Amino acid sequence: MLPLAITMGCPAGIGPEIILKYFKQLNNNSTSPIIVVGDKNVLEFYVERLQINCSIISWKPGDTIPSGPGEIPLFETSKLPMTAIQPGVFSKDTAIAMANAITTAVKEIQNNNFSGLCTCPISKEALQKSGHHYPGHTEMLASLTKTSDQVMMLAGTTLRVTLATIHCSIAQVPGLLHIESLLKLYKITHTSLLKDFDIAAPKLAVAALNPHAGEGCMFGSEEQDIITPSIELAQQKGMDISGPFPPDTIFTKASQGEYDAVICMYHDQGLIPFKLLHFKDGVNITLGLPIVRTSVDHGTAYDIAGKGLSNPSSLAAAIGLAKTIIINRSQPTKSNE
Repeated sequence: MLPLAITMGCPAGIGPEIILKYFKQLNNNSTSPIIVVGDKNVLEFYVERLQINCSIISWKPGDTIPSGPGEIPLFETSKLPMTAIQPGVFSKDTAIAMANAITTAVKEIQNNNFSGLCTCPISKEALQKSGHHYPGHTEMLASLTKTSDQVMMLAGTTLRVTLATIHCSIAQVPGLLHIESLLKLYKITHTSLLKDFDIAAPKLAVAALNPHAGEGCMFGSEEQDIITPSIELAQQKGMDISGPFPPDTIFTKASQGEYDAVICMYHDQGLIPFKLLHFKDGVNITLGLPIVRTSVDHGTAYDIAGKGLSNPSSLAAAIGLAKTIIINRSQPTKSNE
């Protein structure tokens, strides 16, 4: 298997720290190798500051991959001066280094040097400052891979959610819901459950937009005009999909195993219940890309950056899921896709 790439995230956040902690507890990096993509000085800065016993070893495609305890192979994409690295405070220089790691990792996947991508957290504000004007990671990766129908999934052991809208205001959500776009979302989610998660017969639930699923249009007509027709079309295409369900009940049913994923109408509708259950071990996956991409499901945590307080559990889960998806995608296509 080709190595999996991990981007370092924002140099001022907890990304470098959770990478060090992950490798510190890793006994062997040879059977399913991982390469960090980023800045050696950034990692060295946190090694020294946090007194984590790791060795940062420069690596490029074709080199033997260091695999001993605490050895971290690094594909270098920038070289920030140590004086530019300040935990909790990003600058234009650190933002550019952050973005360079992402663009380089994607390019090297396309060059067949990496099998997939796992990303550490970035700041959306820093991303803007770097000159890459995207709302977040998801949209940036879609642009870099020339993808138009990307979908954000949050996955844990008891709940999976995908989102119809992501980074927009609540006021914009109703106007962004369309039968055609929802049908695409259902199809991408269904296909991912088949291919990425190896679920033979996925069951999807759709959360309503309005309280009580609109209550016969008393609280809104989006369920009647948009969501229900989209579900009926998906059912006609052979998908096992139900709804729209009142948002205050469907997540309990899904977390108990009645559904394999919940389709949510807006960002917080899905992420609030998901993070309640999977705050430490949740994984963010971008579906619909031609590459495998997973991510930690937390932010840069500038308030604790450089203090040794971060938890690498979400990174470990994201790495593990990326490897699973890569293996599953290599299997023969299922007949009921």
